[in-house]
Amino acid sequence: MARYVLKRLLYVIPTLLLISLVSFAIIQLPPGDFLSSYVANLSAQGDQVDPAMIEGLRQRYGLDDPFLVQYWTWISGILFAGDFGFSLEWQMPVWDLVWERLPLTIAIAGASTVLVWLISLPIGVYSAVRQYSIGDYVATTVGFLGLATPNFLLALVMMWLGFTWFGMSVSQVNPGTLLIAMVVLGTAGTASLIRILRANLLDELKKPYVVAARAQGLSEGKLLVKYPLRVALNPFFSTIGWLLPSLIGGEVIVSTVLNINTTGPLMLNALLSQDMYLAGSIIMILGVLTVIGTFVSDLALAWLDPRVRLGFS
Repeated sequence: MARYVLKRLLYVIPTLLLISLVSFAIIQLPPGDFLSSYVANLSAQGDQVDPAMIEGLRQRYGLDDPFLVQYWTWISGILFAGDFGFSLEWQMPVWDLVWERLPLTIAIAGASTVLVWLISLPIGVYSAVRQYSIGDYVATTVGFLGLATPNFLLALVMMWLGFTWFGMSVSQVNPGTLLIAMVVLGTAGTASLIRILRANLLDELKKPYVVAARAQGLSEGKLLVKYPLRVALNPFFSTIGWLLPSLIGGEVIVSTVLNINTTGPLMLNALLSQDMYLAGSIIMILGVLTVIGTFVSDLALAWLDPRVRLGFS
């Protein structure tokens, strides 16, 4: 197990470096630099531009240096000083902005993930054990509807229902709004995992070792939990890495629709206003969280299924 963990860590390090390079490249994509856009916006509004401040920012971030030098200036500031840059739109450090909204983002994504597990696990098992029953058909129909319904449309419908039936305010964040966001984000993930668990468990239940265990008189409940369900749960652990970023990605639209102050709308506005240090930093932070989530899911999968460790040794 220690060898497996060490190898996975060796993969994490270059992945994080690649994410930081891609994030910085995003910062550099617009023509010119962010100071040029900032000066143009101020001039268009008729505001005075302080040349000393502009020159100070240009020297601080080395905007006249080559790409790799600028990258090192940015990444070294993050690694050694915790300096993610300066948001020109908000006129404050990037980290202060992100730190205000990141806990709520993680809380909503984490709660949605727990909701996905709590709903999809029993329904997926029931659909496999009671194949072609009325409950199986209902779960399948609801699952397809969940996959087919866009998150933003579901958010609008639930927001309208909350406002009409429960008098919920849509102009400020409240527990009802957060509950709607959690349910909307968890809908597609729940439907997907139900289908995956059902298919895998049906495949395991037809294998010879299950037939042999049943012939030896092992009870159905014990047989199900001890053997086929454990193998069929592999997708639950292996999909943590992509389930979290999909929740966070969907959170951009859902939080914008529901007017929730998370990192999603902040990143969207940063991209629209070309506040690229803010946008690039958020992308990098979410990328790092994705890598960490994938690493944790790999460890959980290796603990659940020894074949993973043997195949990686």
